[in-house]
Amino acid sequence: MSTPLPSFHRDGESPGAGWIFVFGSNLAGRHGAGSAKAARERYGARYGVGVGRTGSAYAIPTKDGRSGGSLSRPAEILPLAVVRGHIEQFISYARSNPEARFFVTRVGCGLAGFKDDEIGPAFAGAPANCSLPAEWKRYVDAARAVATA
Repeated sequence: MSTPLPSFHRDGESPGAGWIFVFGSNLAGRHGAGSAKAARERYGARYGVGVGRTGSAYAIPTKDGRSGGSLSRPAEILPLAVVRGHIEQFISYARSNPEARFFVTRVGCGLAGFKDDEIGPAFAGAPANCSLPAEWKRYVDAARAVATA
């Protein structure tokens, strides 16, 4: 039996009421820029918590940040395999909470510098209670096709 498909939204859209905002963070939970700042200011992401759910937000780390140094340094970017592991944890959480709706931003594709074709396929297992960026649709569809072949 296949997993029901997630929906997709345009980049830059904001979630409606009742959605959990899923954003790229850093392990230190220093939510100071990009979607992380929006998550802290508008969705209740707690400063200092870099992984998982706080308020109406869910943090997926793409950078380290625990050294206290500048997050703009390339050395702060987590390896793609580590980011994918955090994405798998999120997908498991979303599946375990089918009553919740998750609005996923382009995690890792902004300040962390990953490309859509690197991150998008990692969300191929996202359940129907997730809305993913439309930029990832072709990568999600292709990864799902390979997984079911």
